[in-house]
Formats: sequence, C-alpha cells, structure tokens
Amino acid sequence: MLTLSTRNQIAIGLLLAALMIATRSHHFATVHNLADASWAIFFLAGIYLRSAWTLPAFFALGWGLDISATTWGGVSDYCMTPAYLFMLPAYASLWLAGRWFAQHYQFSWSTLVPLFISASTGLILCGLFSSGGFYFFSGRIAETSFAEFGEQLLKYFPMYIETFVFYSAIAIGVHVLFTAVHQLNSRNTTTG
Repeated sequence: MLTLSTRNQIAIGLLLAALMIATRSHHFATVHNLADASWAIFFLAGIYLRSAWTLPAFFALGWGLDISATTWGGVSDYCMTPAYLFMLPAYASLWLAGRWFAQHYQFSWSTLVPLFISASTGLILCGLFSSGGFYFFSGRIAETSFAEFGEQLLKYFPMYIETFVFYSAIAIGVHVLFTAVHQLNSRNTTTG
C-alpha cells in the first residue's frame, strides 16, 4: 500500500493543481499548449492524496477554470450544458481507480498488473460517462443512436488515452526516481 507523509501529499496536491491550471483550457496539444491533464490528475490524486476532499476540490477547480475560460477567456461554451454533471462520475471513476491501485501498490514489477487494471477501468468508465453524458444528454446532438455514439467514442477516445498515458508515464518516471533514491538513501543510512 502506498503511504506518503502529509508534507509530500500537500506538495503533490499543489503540483497537480498547478498542472490542471496550466493545461485545463486546452483540449488538444499544439506547439504552444499542452493537452488537458485532467484525466491523469484525477487518477494520480486518487493514488497519492489520502483525503477524500481532494475529489470535490479538484472537480471545483476544473469547473472554475472551465467557467473562467468560457466567460472571460474566449473559449467556446459548447460543452457547458446540463450534461456537464456527468463529469462528476467520470472524474470519480478515475479517482476511485487510483484509490484502488494505491491499496495494491508495491514497489516491484508486479505492481504493473494492478496499475494496468485500475488505469484501464478508470479510463473506460470516465470515457463512457463524459462522452456518453455529453452525447445523450447535452441537447447538442439532434438524433442520438448507440451506433453513432460508438463511432464517436472510437474516434475521440484514443486521444484521451494518449494524453492520459503521456502524463501518467511522466508521473511513473518521477515516482520510480524518487522511490529508488529514497531506498538507496535508506540503505546507506542503515549500513553507514
């Protein structure tokens, strides 16, 4: 099981919040903008931050950034419909998947299996809630069908997976580096 000090959790929480602020208003990466890291942020918050208040806090931050972007930032409000409420279960799916993984974590190669299971489950549920919620309940699609929804999901979901994997891979690299250095320092302290 993964346990971090309160100090480390605060540092990670601030880093994740800064990442959300830096990336939230952009949906696809360009030379000047990074892709939205929100899906990875909710998953990582579930892994690293023990307090349950982090889920509503990050949701409120994302909502506030979206409102700011559409009200003052010149971003289209096309996605701001009653279906936005489906982002709650979408992000909660990733957060809960991260929580589940944290309970099964150990610093070994065998942790890749629960990581894959939790990330895949969280991604699929998040994609279904966010895309399905918008497609069926936003009022933006005149005639809906499960076949067309499936086509739209196949078209856009891989981009979200790619972005999630990008940010998660960076987090994994940083985690491995910090854990390896910590273990090495612990060994040197006990043998020295």
